[in-house]
Amino acid sequence: MMRRTVYSLLFFLLAPALWSAGAAPSGDFPRALSSYADPAGAGVLDILKSRAAAEPFNVVATLIFVLAVLHTFATAKIRHWAHVVEHRHLERLKQRPNQTDRDGDGRPDEVSFWGQILHFFGEVEAVFGIWVIVLGGAIVWFKGVDTTVGYIAHTVNFTEPMFVVVIMALASTRPVMRLAEQCLRAVASLGGGRPVAWWFSILTIAPLLGSFITEPAAMTIAALLLGKQFYDLKPSPKLMYATLGLLFVNISIGGTLTHFAAPPVLMVAAAWGWDMKYMFTHFGWHAVTGIVISNVVYFLAFRNELLALKTPDRSGERAEEPVPAWVTFVHLLFLGFTVWAAHTPVLFIGGFLFYLAFAQATAHHQSKVELRGPMLVGFFLAGLVIHGGLQAWWIAPVLGSLGEVPLFAGATILTAFNDNALITYLATLVPGFSEELKYAVVAGAVTGGGLTVIANAPNPAGQSILQRYFPEGVSPLGLFLGALTPTLVVVFSFMVL
Repeated sequence: MMRRTVYSLLFFLLAPALWSAGAAPSGDFPRALSSYADPAGAGVLDILKSRAAAEPFNVVATLIFVLAVLHTFATAKIRHWAHVVEHRHLERLKQRPNQTDRDGDGRPDEVSFWGQILHFFGEVEAVFGIWVIVLGGAIVWFKGVDTTVGYIAHTVNFTEPMFVVVIMALASTRPVMRLAEQCLRAVASLGGGRPVAWWFSILTIAPLLGSFITEPAAMTIAALLLGKQFYDLKPSPKLMYATLGLLFVNISIGGTLTHFAAPPVLMVAAAWGWDMKYMFTHFGWHAVTGIVISNVVYFLAFRNELLALKTPDRSGERAEEPVPAWVTFVHLLFLGFTVWAAHTPVLFIGGFLFYLAFAQATAHHQSKVELRGPMLVGFFLAGLVIHGGLQAWWIAPVLGSLGEVPLFAGATILTAFNDNALITYLATLVPGFSEELKYAVVAGAVTGGGLTVIANAPNPAGQSILQRYFPEGVSPLGLFLGALTPTLVVVFSFMVL
């Protein structure tokens, strides 16, 4: 039931983007930044007041967005309430005679309606989609149905959410995962193949792969391998959160060696003329340094516990049958094609349909194609871009008013509450940015990409894969604290080294 509810809402959210041919355009909504008559020489606060007065809906949209962000911090508590409600429901059912149990799970078939509703409201991936309903109602109230449909169908770009769904599904396939595991096993063997060697190898190499196979794919591979090689060993909660925060920060900066793999870089590369050489010389070596130093710092901080983790005894497990090289090669072709066509949904979705046919034809070498996690992450990102598209009225003036160091700090902080790609995109709209300011805003955006689940597009993918290891769900505060130290290390790497 829960899955059907999520998929139905996902369909509701994405359908306008996929079947928008007959919808009316949204006109001047959201209002173009150039259309505001900002007071000459006014400060940021005066500009925001002027824009709020000129377009009162700005305040409404931002208030709804703030409520959605606050909702993400309450999801763990809501899930706890869901468990309480379901437990009470089961206790009541036990008192009733003639209860059915058709699936044989030891529980009555009748579910708790309110328990399921609370579970849905407690899913981090569902939060922004839920608040899209509120936002949509507000747009209808203020602007009308045509503007609402036009905004969602024509103005909002759903390419990134759709791409993440496809790349997550491809990156988590058995042939790709086996290849990644074999490559990292060779590196981990240098440390004796112990859990600490796997931990260090995954957190170092996988993020850097993000510069070539895209950050969402790197996050998927890293999270799945960390789950198998590290989280399955049941480390302490403190180390679990530290590792999750470290993973998110490393993935965020690991995609900056190239100009096409990290969403916040992609948003500015063409506008500012940044190519691969520029990215590596200005960002890449800083990112590599930051990743290595952060990993070493956390290794030293948790040295005793990491070294105490025992290699699991898998001698009794059935050995996996090898995947033929040609099957793996075809998977890599599909993966490469998807990365190449990342900005053309009709191509990468079409390619994915061909992949599904290939997976069916080679089913004996495949694991089940998992779509639930990728679709939930896509749902999360789709909701985020709908909300984020209405926040430019206040973010752009804030960015444009800052100097180099304040801009770096401001971008880092703003990224914690907005997708970092949105931050850098808005920076391209600010006239007169010097090279130093351009560097500062992008460096700040990728630096803050691990502080929250909404800060960087791949983060929901990692959280979706690893959240089963956190009994009460991933705590936003725990994630923030886990990411804080590596974030400070990256600040040092980008701004001091």
